[in-house]
Amino acid sequence: MFRPLEVFIGLRYTRAKRRNHFISFISLVSILGIAVGVTALITVISVMNGFQKELQDRILGMVSHATIEGVDETVRDWPGALKLAHANAHVLGAAPYVERQAMLQGTRVSGAIIRGVSPDLESAVSDVGAHMIRGKLADLASSHFGIVLGKELAATLGVDVGDFVTVFAPEFSATPIGAIPRMKRFTVVGIFEVGMQEYDSGLALTSLQDAQTLYRLDGPTGIRLKLDDMFQAYPIGKELAGHLGQYYRVTDWMQGHSNFFKAVAMEKKVMFLILSLIVAVAAFNLVSTLVMLVTDKQADIAILRTLGQSPASVMGTFMVQGVLVGTLGIALGVFFGVVLSLNLAAIVRWIEQTFHVTFLSPDVYYISELPSDLHWNDVIWITVTAFVFCTLATLYPALRAAKTEPAAALRYE
Repeated sequence: MFRPLEVFIGLRYTRAKRRNHFISFISLVSILGIAVGVTALITVISVMNGFQKELQDRILGMVSHATIEGVDETVRDWPGALKLAHANAHVLGAAPYVERQAMLQGTRVSGAIIRGVSPDLESAVSDVGAHMIRGKLADLASSHFGIVLGKELAATLGVDVGDFVTVFAPEFSATPIGAIPRMKRFTVVGIFEVGMQEYDSGLALTSLQDAQTLYRLDGPTGIRLKLDDMFQAYPIGKELAGHLGQYYRVTDWMQGHSNFFKAVAMEKKVMFLILSLIVAVAAFNLVSTLVMLVTDKQADIAILRTLGQSPASVMGTFMVQGVLVGTLGIALGVFFGVVLSLNLAAIVRWIEQTFHVTFLSPDVYYISELPSDLHWNDVIWITVTAFVFCTLATLYPALRAAKTEPAAALRYE
């Protein structure tokens, strides 16, 4: 005889034709409910991962992993600081910068952050060069007092490539007619768009030398770093700052956007909890299926008990069947969830083209395509969670089957 006996009988009940077709229908509904719940959970979590990755990439495209900034002074030996940084195995790129606030005047006036960069080194720590929609970042090196503006900032100022922008530094110079703000006229040589309001509307780039001249600095205000592990940015930056001989302020990419990333992580957890409850409701449909099955199989249970099968063995028999139904639903859900997550962008584009609708309009949203980023560890967690729910759902019906009294069940047989 097949061993273990509980698995043999449980599989037999699953394959056998039931006299009550309603039980089969309820089982099918349970399988489909679990499959739909698991599919939805995998897809939604993948979409949230996609949005998080998209926003993270855009932020890190403009913000370096770590920043070593001088406190009320410039970096004295910045070429030596770059050599020291490149000597660290975790540093992939390093570049000097100057960052100050300013008032910009074109056709209209707007405040912005002026960031002085080295065009040759900036590509090692940011992706701004890949987001140029007009002009090139390298034009900063070939032009005298050139400036690159964010798209929204250029629109606010009412300027385009080739126009002039007057930059007012928040510092004053003493002249015979009194104190006047320090100002300089720059030529717009390029416009970028990274898809983040914070940078597109509030950031302007100029060459390192021009920024030092405008603010009368004798060097860059800090060093920006790109690392092989962005989650180790702060300790690596702190280690490098300790070897530079000055007192520096070290910041990483998380500190400036910690509230944003915490909100995204919290939203992901809440969505996981809500959708897990939906999977739990679908899984507990197994309770009604197994209760009806136990009622239908009262005579079989009584005969098995009479032949010597223990209550624990009877309980295991019906748990096997419930777990099998749940596993089938989970397997279908994982399959469709993975397929849907991997092809979600293409499916959404097909729906938009076929029905002439737009889910994420580029005129309204910076992210105009529905992103999806499937993480297999999320799939594993979802699978385990659903399996636990299905197993718990089998306990009550199986316990009820184990308590069946043979004499009472066979009285009217």
